[in-house]
Amino acid sequence: MYSEKVMEHFENPRNVGEIENASGVGTVGNAKCGDIMRIYLDIDDNGMIQDCKFKTFGCGAAVATSSMATELVKGKSIQDAMKVTNKAVMEALDGLPPVKVHCSLLAEEAIHAALWDYAEKHGIKIEGLEKPKSDIHEGEEEKEEY
Repeated sequence: MYSEKVMEHFENPRNVGEIENASGVGTVGNAKCGDIMRIYLDIDDNGMIQDCKFKTFGCGAAVATSSMATELVKGKSIQDAMKVTNKAVMEALDGLPPVKVHCSLLAEEAIHAALWDYAEKHGIKIEGLEKPKSDIHEGEEEKEEY
């Protein structure tokens, strides 16, 4: 069962769209469920996130976590945005069903991917930021045999 906040962010998502000439763009996916999330950041010269938008192809929980993630990073510094974890996204939404926790992981990874893109474009290093995965299951051993 979804919380009221999840339903609200699914039915009325915040910050949907693209930012032209974005400071950073991050795209991540989950091959197992087909969700794809793209986050756009507009970061000013002081390292503050002035705007954040998203485009997500996926289930209701993926849309809701994208929406909430943009709300959590907008107006924050790069370092504060780095602290937005999947747990923070889930807590802000009053929880997610266990089968949908991966959506909050996508949101965290999409933020990190957008910050990585920003850092690459500006030739800077963001402390604690690692190169993002394009698929949140990248690096996991295949459990199924073909």
